[in-house]
Amino acid sequence: MNQAVSRFTLSPPAPFRLDLTIWALRRQAHNQIDSWDGKIYQRVWQYEGNRLEVRLWQSQTGPTPQLEGEVQGNFVDEQAVAWVSTQLSWMLGLDQDLRPFYAMAASDLRLAALADRFQGFRPPRFSSLFEALSNAIACQQLSLHVGILLLTRLARLCSDNPEETDAAVPFPNPSALLRQETTRLRSLGFSIQKATFLHGLAEVATAGKLERDNWQDLSNSEAAQCLQQLRGIGRWSTEYVLLRGLGRLDVFPGDDVGARKALYQWLEEQSAPDYIQVIRRLQPWQPYAGMLYFLLLLNRLEKEGHIQ
Repeated sequence: MNQAVSRFTLSPPAPFRLDLTIWALRRQAHNQIDSWDGKIYQRVWQYEGNRLEVRLWQSQTGPTPQLEGEVQGNFVDEQAVAWVSTQLSWMLGLDQDLRPFYAMAASDLRLAALADRFQGFRPPRFSSLFEALSNAIACQQLSLHVGILLLTRLARLCSDNPEETDAAVPFPNPSALLRQETTRLRSLGFSIQKATFLHGLAEVATAGKLERDNWQDLSNSEAAQCLQQLRGIGRWSTEYVLLRGLGRLDVFPGDDVGARKALYQWLEEQSAPDYIQVIRRLQPWQPYAGMLYFLLLLNRLEKEGHIQ
């Protein structure tokens, strides 16, 4: 069957670097849900029963950055392209006004050096609240490497072509996940508890309780209270979702072991701070502690050779 292809453009605020933003989103080189070959970002979505394959690249830098992309599928109309553009704008943080952050960073030599090195980065967000929560569940008490490996296995299990291992794969929608027995999730490497939590999240999502628009006007404390009513969501997961799922840039997941280690190394301190100490040490950089979280992540990725 011939595939329809539609092109689109996005105009991010300057400065903008797609590579930095995508790496902060994908975090690990083996992430096949958010695929990146060094120039082109690929993502697959299920939209209105149709598989949409999206490719996005940066065609222009400097004072007027531009992104170009294409959407391919059996049926691609203007509504589908508009939906993809909205999703990408949300995920790439194109709506975030970072001018106050850079103004603050300019007055802090340590932060300015980090912000200047990764200038053009935008704070990414997961495509949906369900995806953010599922990431949190998968990565609880595991290394990030293993957590993303489990999510990729889950996405393949729920896809139309579970045996295909090379192509980008869509993050499973809640109804697709609910069709999988917990024993199947166990076979992927999830604990029985995490498999149960994922099923519970999928049930909440299919009931319409995780629609992003319904959460936007909630304060951090209100959103946190709602999140912690979900099974499997504790303090770390809540703060992780507030930052990565809802884009609350004043949130730094203080229980994140890797982020905590990166913070005290950046501060050149001899011992890792506890949760309360993390919150206290971050006060000079509020309301942008979450930006520091991402910049320290990029710092690690650069040291690992992923970012040039």
